[in-house]
Amino acid sequence: MMTHTYKVTGMTCNGCRKHVEESLNNIPGVVKAAVDLGKAEAVIEMKKHIPTDVLDVEVKKAGAKYGILERKGAAGAGISEVSEIAKTNSGAGSSAEHSSGKVEGEKAMTHTYKISGMTCNGCRSHVEETLQKVDGVKNASVDLDKAAAEIEMEHHIPIGVFEDALQKDGERYHIHSAGSEEKYEVTGMTCSGCKAHVEETLRQVDGVLDVAVDLEKAEAVISSKRAIPVTVFQEVLRKDGSTYNIYLPGQDITAPPKPEKPKGKGTGTFYCPMHCEGDKTYDKPGDCPVCGMDLVEEVSLKADQPQYTCPMHPEIVEDEPDSCPICGMELVRMEPEASAEQKSYQKLLKKFKIAVAFTLPIFLIAMTEMIPGNPMYDWMSMESWNWVQLVLSIPVVFFATWMFFERAWRSIVTWNLNMFTLIGIGAGVAWTFSVFGMLFPGLFPEQFLTHHGTVHVYFEAATVILTLVLLGQLLEARAHSRTNSAIKELLKLAPNKATLVVNGEEKEIHADEINVGDILRVKPGDKIPVDGSIQKGQTNIDESMITGEPVPVEKAEGDKVTSGTINGNRSFTMKAEKVGDETLLAQIIKMVNDASRSQAPIQKLADRISAYFVPVVVMISVITFIVWAAFGPEPSYVYALINAIAVLIIACPCALGLATPISVMVGVGKGAQNGVLIKNAQSLEQMDKIDVLIIDKTGTITEGKPSVEKVVATGDTSEEELIRTIASVNAQSEHPLAEATVRYAKAKNLKFTETTDFDAVTGKGVTGISEEKKIAIGNEKLMQEISTEVNNKLQQQVREEQQQGKTVSYVAVDGKVSGYVTITDPIKKTSRQAISELIDAGVEVIMLTGDNEITASAVAKELHLTSFKAGMLPQNKLEEVEKLQQQGKKVAMAGDGINDAPALAKADIGIAMGTGTDVAIESAEITLVKGDLHGVVKAKNLSKKVMKNIKQNLFFALIYNTLGVPIAAGVLFPFFGILLSPMIAALAMSFSSVSVIANALRLRGVKLDH
Repeated sequence: MMTHTYKVTGMTCNGCRKHVEESLNNIPGVVKAAVDLGKAEAVIEMKKHIPTDVLDVEVKKAGAKYGILERKGAAGAGISEVSEIAKTNSGAGSSAEHSSGKVEGEKAMTHTYKISGMTCNGCRSHVEETLQKVDGVKNASVDLDKAAAEIEMEHHIPIGVFEDALQKDGERYHIHSAGSEEKYEVTGMTCSGCKAHVEETLRQVDGVLDVAVDLEKAEAVISSKRAIPVTVFQEVLRKDGSTYNIYLPGQDITAPPKPEKPKGKGTGTFYCPMHCEGDKTYDKPGDCPVCGMDLVEEVSLKADQPQYTCPMHPEIVEDEPDSCPICGMELVRMEPEASAEQKSYQKLLKKFKIAVAFTLPIFLIAMTEMIPGNPMYDWMSMESWNWVQLVLSIPVVFFATWMFFERAWRSIVTWNLNMFTLIGIGAGVAWTFSVFGMLFPGLFPEQFLTHHGTVHVYFEAATVILTLVLLGQLLEARAHSRTNSAIKELLKLAPNKATLVVNGEEKEIHADEINVGDILRVKPGDKIPVDGSIQKGQTNIDESMITGEPVPVEKAEGDKVTSGTINGNRSFTMKAEKVGDETLLAQIIKMVNDASRSQAPIQKLADRISAYFVPVVVMISVITFIVWAAFGPEPSYVYALINAIAVLIIACPCALGLATPISVMVGVGKGAQNGVLIKNAQSLEQMDKIDVLIIDKTGTITEGKPSVEKVVATGDTSEEELIRTIASVNAQSEHPLAEATVRYAKAKNLKFTETTDFDAVTGKGVTGISEEKKIAIGNEKLMQEISTEVNNKLQQQVREEQQQGKTVSYVAVDGKVSGYVTITDPIKKTSRQAISELIDAGVEVIMLTGDNEITASAVAKELHLTSFKAGMLPQNKLEEVEKLQQQGKKVAMAGDGINDAPALAKADIGIAMGTGTDVAIESAEITLVKGDLHGVVKAKNLSKKVMKNIKQNLFFALIYNTLGVPIAAGVLFPFFGILLSPMIAALAMSFSSVSVIANALRLRGVKLDH
């Protein structure tokens, strides 16, 4: 018997360590092998000496990146021999580590990792799906409770590859080795001083136990109390101002750093209000490259944190009110920085004031020509006054409204013709014509000359047009800021402060500092800072701002509370369960932001028209000039020019483009205020067309808070023993009925037994082994599946319960029925009225439930449903949706459970109850925060009113342009002698977009209850 110590290369994580250790222990002759990741060593106890080559070859079969180097003596004092294979692969940690190719003879392997950032089952499935997509992964299984992932891979994949995949998917989730140590790559170190600095900086991170940095290998091994995301270490090195960086092995270190978001109240994400490029966003303010409109900033999900500064020393900025450390003066609260929206409005307002200041004198000079014996000519000649107009017009054209010409030029270069193309051509032609007329009057025909011998100039027309367009942009920006007022109102609900309770002492902290698991004190009248559950106390909470329901809700210990809702007149403590972007309030704001940027199908009509709009208008303008020049009265060329410009100016593609997205934005916000969350604009449009609503029973029609009415034991098993058995098995399930039995057993202070081989049989029940007995709890189908007979007497008892609308589950022990449990789940108060309103509106309401026929019939009869089907498995619900769709029906599906997810995804509109599971909510297009069917009525009414508003906007925009362009071209002149001045055309065009926005804003006042 002998023991040797070897150096192991290529290990990057605890999974590698376990894999190498397992491979070494499987080698014939090895008694025991223990591998240390931090020391990169293996201590092997063997019956007789095994050559290093043999060990190395066997290890490489497990993963080509690993290598074995022999050391003489247990102390490992120097390396004396290295196998040839190890020599050629000693660089495996750098080259093979990043290789994703499959090496011949290499076995598939399974590693277990920790996952941080998951808070719900939706997160779990999302992480699992992301990991599955990584090249080389055969299978990935994620466990939410254990916060772990088991990944089977064709070849070793560095942990950094998985981290990159998760980061690209949204930066919320992180992957870590299963042990307490993690190995990292460090860049930027050049000397021992660097090494010491990196070690010291990383040790300062909360939770770090030890840091060992190797300068030659450019590696760091960090031991910690808990899993710490690599981004935390990257941030602490970045804040240190150093050039060092840290990565997990295999991470892409060439990826450029993300640009910092602009400071302000918004998110730093900008989008076009007309959605010209779909849901494309930008990271800085500007104008849309397609339509030329100002980009709009998304509203931030975070509330502003107040800061304080010294009046004498503005460089002093603190988060809390205090005294200045320099002069001792009391710090004053700083004014919050303006949002990009506010900055844009202020900038436009400044330019408008300048434009008015210079345009008004030009307009007055031009209008004096109508005064007989114009007294202004006594001061200066007409030619001199023309030069004055030119000088005054320069600030208007080249400063206040120059952006319009920039947008016009860009639109022509990219051939994305838009409103600014027409404005640029129209106003540009008028101003340029005037300048040339002054500089080269001899080049113009006599028709263009005044009786003074000078050429007619149109500086007043050009500047007034541009100023009025600028006024339109200003009013539009003001009105647009009100379209997302719903989000801003929701944002006001987010509290800045919270009271943290630690060891009985209370401390005020900022809401951003709250961590999951913290105990918080909520005082009377306070806003609840994060999502969680009441730990101690009871109260009533105003949830109207989230659900739209004005009546305060009674809450007791164990009940869930939501961020932004307002506490009543009693104090309580709560446990934080969801913080930051995970809270319901943050999710609502995010969903409203996303939905506001999405396109409704009806917008495609406007897009198709807009594609041809500008070229057609330019063509009409050219035809107008030709017709007036050929057939118009004298001076025909002057008439031709004026009317051609008027055609260009009056046309407004923006009114057409804004018609749909503005209404969608206001409508989505209105829905959010009433507890109806719309995922995208398409679902908002489709909801109005729904003619069939499929609903589940438990949690949709009923309260979803079932309670055990009684447990009936038959045979030799006592009632208490049966309750314990039922609860022990059901403790493994997340189904509401199972949770009811667990609560029932806990109320009786019964101790649970350990359950193994648990299995949830979809649509039937659960099975497991408890105290070495095979247990099955479920409906009659489950009893048939396990070949267990139910006697007639027991069946009759169960049917009597079911006829009253109750749910009954049989309990079988070792293949023999030992009793049943009766569970009641009261019908929601709002269900009856909501179903009645939907049927009156022409919607068929069909209930599909996994419950038995008798119970389902009793519920359907009570609610006067159109029809129902019982005993439905998830695939049956899916098939029923498909069958109705094949009949040409527009189908909405409302559900709250995992078993509803397939049908929710397949339906034309999936509606999830906000009280249900995360999987159901992820599969749906509409989520009802309160979780009752009255929300479906609200959603349908909202859809109807939004679609009506959109059609009004489209009608107005189309009629405006259909009538406005011919009138500007002069079609009324032969009959009524009416011509439209380009200045009046500019005013009409400016107010057309504002009118569309104003009409959309009317949606803020609509009632969704009827």
